[in-house]
Amino acid sequence: MSKEAIGADRFLALVAAAQARDAALTSIQAGLLVAAELGIASDSRSFARMLGIAHALVLRNLSALAERDDMLQIVKRDPRTMRVHYRLAVL
Repeated sequence: MSKEAIGADRFLALVAAAQARDAALTSIQAGLLVAAELGIASDSRSFARMLGIAHALVLRNLSALAERDDMLQIVKRDPRTMRVHYRLAVL
């Protein structure tokens, strides 16, 4: 699904639904999961730009989410740009 195919309202509704299923998720963590599921962002920098938030904030939330081991996997890290590529965990 392309970025244009989903509106901001729909994205935010999906984020809210993810948080309703798991109250431990921050809005950024839920957004990372929704973005990965919809295929609209699979790396930290793209996600940060898409939402207009600081990359460091995304990295912090991504790391916390990846530590849970049940929802998200880190696929690759680029030490030069700090970009982290991720995907939904395979259960």
